[in-house]
Amino acid sequence: MDHDVTDVAEARYELVISVDARRSGEYDDIEKTRMRARIYRVLETAFTHTKVARDSLHMEDRGDGVLVSVSGQVPVARLLGLWMVEVHEKLRDENRALRVPLGLRVGMHVGPVRHDDRGIAGRAVDLACRLADSTVARQVLDAERADLVLVVSGSLYEDVVSGGGKFIEPARYSAARLELKEGPVTAWFHLPGRPAPAMPVAPGTRPDADDMSDVDDMSDVDDVTDADRTVDPGEAGEAGDVSARYHVQGDMSQHTGNVYQQPVHIGRTTGDAGRRKG
Repeated sequence: MDHDVTDVAEARYELVISVDARRSGEYDDIEKTRMRARIYRVLETAFTHTKVARDSLHMEDRGDGVLVSVSGQVPVARLLGLWMVEVHEKLRDENRALRVPLGLRVGMHVGPVRHDDRGIAGRAVDLACRLADSTVARQVLDAERADLVLVVSGSLYEDVVSGGGKFIEPARYSAARLELKEGPVTAWFHLPGRPAPAMPVAPGTRPDADDMSDVDDMSDVDDVTDADRTVDPGEAGEAGDVSARYHVQGDMSQHTGNVYQQPVHIGRTTGDAGRRKG
């Protein structure tokens, strides 16, 4: 992307894409070189197939990932839709021959970006990087045993994703509240080719409604801090500890500190089990 470095004070609204590799620290020097080559093959092949010209892109190497900004002349929906499909398909192709598959976390945000002769900077860049590097993104990628997780900012979801489009399905996104260094933000998580992921829930209270103006349905939002992990029900602590909250599917109930004076049945009665014998 050709920018006049003398105009560094002039910010341009661009899509910022941060791409990080899963557990990059576990690669040795030789494997890390191969891993980096795979990442570039995946991204550049996807850009080619979606007809995003090289001069519309700024790409910075980050060692275990890549930082990209895309000119505002390229429709953001193309990157969220077709480009993500191509990234996913190429990544799956690369992983077929690998014993340990390459996993990628992709963060996206649109905002003002400043270019100089060393790269790009700005809060939009910081946010995209924070989203890709968030603990929740790591948890979702591992919990779902996926190759790829996309994390978009609340504003990007509202402005583009929520309206849908070619290969863009808002119903397949799940929201979580993240506590980042810059403050709390709402982010939306998507696993290409899969239903909306279940979000990890950490101890804490739900955010205030005033802070969730960019979310239509509060029931879709889980409270997560970037420093917290998913809580295992077996780690709930001593009886009476109600500080832990869980996100579960199916039949589950938590009973602590109760005293029963007679036999009780806990759970759902199905089939013939609930019928009294005559």
